[in-house]
Amino acid sequence: MTVTTAPPGFPAPAPDGLPAVTAALAACAATHDRDAELPLADFELLHRAGLLTATVAVRHGGPGAGLADTVRILRALGAGDPAVALITAMTLFTHAAEARAPHWPAGPLAELLAESARRPVLVNALRVEPELGSPVRGGLPATTARRRGDGWELTGHKIYSTGAYLLDWLLVWAATDEERPRVGSFLVRSGSPGLTVEPVWDHLGLRASRSDDVRLDAVPVPADRVALFTRHGSGGDGGRDPVGGAWNSLGLTALYLGVAGAARDWLLGFLHERTPSALGAPLASLPRFQAAVGEIETALAGADRLVDALAAAVDAGEPGAAEQAGGAKVLGTRAAIDAVQRAVALVGNHGLTRRHPLERHLRDVLCARVHTPQDDSVLLTAGRAALARVRPL
Repeated sequence: MTVTTAPPGFPAPAPDGLPAVTAALAACAATHDRDAELPLADFELLHRAGLLTATVAVRHGGPGAGLADTVRILRALGAGDPAVALITAMTLFTHAAEARAPHWPAGPLAELLAESARRPVLVNALRVEPELGSPVRGGLPATTARRRGDGWELTGHKIYSTGAYLLDWLLVWAATDEERPRVGSFLVRSGSPGLTVEPVWDHLGLRASRSDDVRLDAVPVPADRVALFTRHGSGGDGGRDPVGGAWNSLGLTALYLGVAGAARDWLLGFLHERTPSALGAPLASLPRFQAAVGEIETALAGADRLVDALAAAVDAGEPGAAEQAGGAKVLGTRAAIDAVQRAVALVGNHGLTRRHPLERHLRDVLCARVHTPQDDSVLLTAGRAALARVRPL
């Protein structure tokens, strides 16, 4: 991992420390999945390892990790506990966005950085709503910001708010009630008056991520805690930059490739240990299983290489690289899901038994399909672009 040396406040992550972090997370992942919650101790571990603040900008005294380093981190965390990895990803993406294009007001940013140097501080953007769905498909948020004195007051309902009960900062996407609405990200501290987390998360996979609902009932927000304002246009989302989209696509794809890698590793151990009495030798000795493992290994190696190479290209500013990230997400997450499904098919009932981790890996990897950008949007855009390159005679 190539990151800039950082001062003591934000230690640079040690590349050789990732396997130990993966192992520590994996040791507790089954319990967290069963209980559907995460202890702060997991994030204290990441904080000590410098992983929560890896993307803090160099100008703020941080390591300044780029996307290539971030995908390596998230792949390792995903292999250990993808719920921890997903919450961590949101915090890393927030710091990375601020490193690329400053938009936090000076006061709140100083507060965030000072706290993050001392302890684990978790941040996420709350954007999805019951009626709107994902804002990437357009529309104006129903969450409303109204002027109150020299500040704002937020009222609304956010869903799928990953890690909501653990967050320190919530970036709430809302529209003003002005005649010409503006949309912005309002910086809300946990514990603010009128802010309530509703524990409704009951999901097939990533159960410990606790992507609960958040209710905002006249939540006060000081005027200096608005990160970004844009006029509402036809898209309604204020315009997401391609590089930010690439961080989301490639970072989350790496996370789920980590899940698939953990499933593959369990499968290898199982095939070496499983010795049916009629065979008198481990399943790993059979050509059928060897070829099936080869299918999994080849697909995952190719997907890992694609994500790593494209992340490095985005870091280097290679033209067109960021725009290719959505396609890489489609290919990478499909490879991850297919690999785990193949592993389950190979071992039969053992793969669907809760005492084995493969069942959990299957549930978790299926969540790759729900993240923005979803496959249909990526493929529609790619298809239209390809067709536009060739005009009929």
